[in-house]
Amino acid sequence: MSNSFISVKQIARETLPRLIDNLVFPNLIYRDTLPAGASKKGDTVSVRRPVKLVAENFSNETGVTSQSITEDAVNVKLDNIATVDAEITALESALDFDSLTKLFIEPAAAALAEKINSDGLELYRDIPYIAGAAGETPAGLSDFAEAAFMLDTNRVPTSGRRAVWSPEATAAFKQIPALINAEKCGDTTALRSGSIGEVFGISNYMTQAVRRHLAGDLSVTGGSVTVSADVTSSDTVVLGGTGLAGSLVKGDVLKIGTKTAVVTEDAVASGAKITAKVYPAVSASAGESVTLYGDHTANLVFHPGAFAFVTRPLSTPAGVESYVTTYNGISLRVVRGYDMKFKREMLSMDVLYSFATLYPELACRYMG
Repeated sequence: MSNSFISVKQIARETLPRLIDNLVFPNLIYRDTLPAGASKKGDTVSVRRPVKLVAENFSNETGVTSQSITEDAVNVKLDNIATVDAEITALESALDFDSLTKLFIEPAAAALAEKINSDGLELYRDIPYIAGAAGETPAGLSDFAEAAFMLDTNRVPTSGRRAVWSPEATAAFKQIPALINAEKCGDTTALRSGSIGEVFGISNYMTQAVRRHLAGDLSVTGGSVTVSADVTSSDTVVLGGTGLAGSLVKGDVLKIGTKTAVVTEDAVASGAKITAKVYPAVSASAGESVTLYGDHTANLVFHPGAFAFVTRPLSTPAGVESYVTTYNGISLRVVRGYDMKFKREMLSMDVLYSFATLYPELACRYMG
């Protein structure tokens, strides 16, 4: 780069705060950023889950019962690297740092954040607790109430509840008179900023990265899908039906009786039957009818403890100019090097991370 005074250190330090500002989902959930030295893609780290305790009645006769506060842990594979790469020649038109910021740093930060947000919101596939209607965009106060009720039913703590909604749902919510009319809500913030704010104890956010679930094509030619054999507290259930064919995909939701369960592995029907791996474990009788939910937008309403964002600093490669910076628990690496295969000088910035579902019970998938 002709601007030799613009170092990778400067670029890294300017990019990372912008990246963090563009993140949505990772900023709303539990963040595991314990320093553990440099890591690489494929490494497995142990993530501590927040301890769950139960309050009990005190008895004068028996006294208190001690509860274990041993921290549980989940092993998480660091399987994602978000990267943005550019040829140095493409950046030479930047005459000063402000020009480089507009040309590369700000777009790169936005692109990295978009990928990280999108990857994180794939965690909807782990959530079996659903509300709303598949194919119908949430649009009223009743949707907030239903989401809150689902969390209440699962005894989710009332403090810190959050939600991420699709642009379509957000646009509909912004038209609710009670949220934008100062005489009704007592605050003009929603009208001025276009935000939704807090409704029924849920802090609401919009992101374009909310995922669309495309359900499997499992179907029957007659009757309905049913449970083929009795199961008791099992994470495997065999389904059948007249002419049953097609598949289930991870994230499909089944309603068996009054309970819902999420499919945890892709499966294909064979011989008019299909074996589904599910969470949570189900109990059902042979012949019990099974409802399959179709394609839907997977908005999420949750407590921060439901999910974890895991990030670690990447190692510094030898023989090239590079710099790793960490801010607010997130690390960014910027590398300037030479691609011998294609004989070009490159500038690269990347982030190593992963996501994990810690407590599915603390989240609700609100269909749209």
